[in-house]
Amino acid sequence: HLVADIELIRSTLGIDKWMVFGGSWGATLALIYAQAHPEAVRHLILRGVFLMTQAELDWFYGGGAGRFWPELWARFVDLIPEDERDDLIAAYHRRLFSGDLRLEQDYGRAWAAWENALASVHSDGVSHGGPSAYARAFSRLENHYFTNNGFLEFDGQILEHMGRIAHIPGVIVQGRYDMICPPSGAYALAERWPNADLRMIRNAGHALSEPGISAELVRTMDRIGQ
Repeated sequence: HLVADIELIRSTLGIDKWMVFGGSWGATLALIYAQAHPEAVRHLILRGVFLMTQAELDWFYGGGAGRFWPELWARFVDLIPEDERDDLIAAYHRRLFSGDLRLEQDYGRAWAAWENALASVHSDGVSHGGPSAYARAFSRLENHYFTNNGFLEFDGQILEHMGRIAHIPGVIVQGRYDMICPPSGAYALAERWPNADLRMIRNAGHALSEPGISAELVRTMDRIGQ
C-alpha cells in the first residue's frame, strides 16, 4: 500500500523518472518501490539501510544492540514478564494494541525511548520517547509492520530482488556505528548492487542529524544535481 501511494504521487504529478531518497524505513520503502517500479527510478539515495529482515529485528529486539547498552536494554526488557521475553516484539504488540490507552501510551514511550536513545553515536542514553500521543502512534506503526514482517513475501526479499535494479545508480550513506541498522546490511546491499556507491561515515550512528551523515548526503545531492 505504501509503495502504491508513492507511485500514485509520481503518476499524479506527471513525473516520468525521479530520484528516490529515503533513510531507515524510508530506505526500505525506496528499495521495495524501485524493485516494483524500476522504470520510474533514475537514482536511489539511501541512508541508514534497513532491509526488513528477521536478522535485523533479532539484533535490535533480541539483545544484540543491548550488549552495548545493557542498562537501557534492561529497562526495555524489565517491563515484560520473564515468560514473554523470548519474543519482545510480540510482547510489546499485546500491550501496544491492548485497547487500554494508558497502557498503550506507557509501552509506546518505552518502545520509542529504546530506539531514540540509540539513534546517535553521541547519545548519553537519555530518552523518554517523546510526548505520549506521538510515542504511542510511532510505536504502534513500527510494531505493526515488524509483526507482519514488513508485509514482504519472504525474509530476505529485498536482497533477493536486487537484480531488478542492478542497473540503477545509487548512493548508500551509512553510519559506521549505527546501532539500530548495523552496517552489515548496507554492505550486503552494496555487494549485490554493482552501481551502488557505499559511503561508510566514521564516528556516526543512525540519525539523519549526525553531522557526518548530513554533510555526506548534501554533497551527494549537490553532485547528482549538477
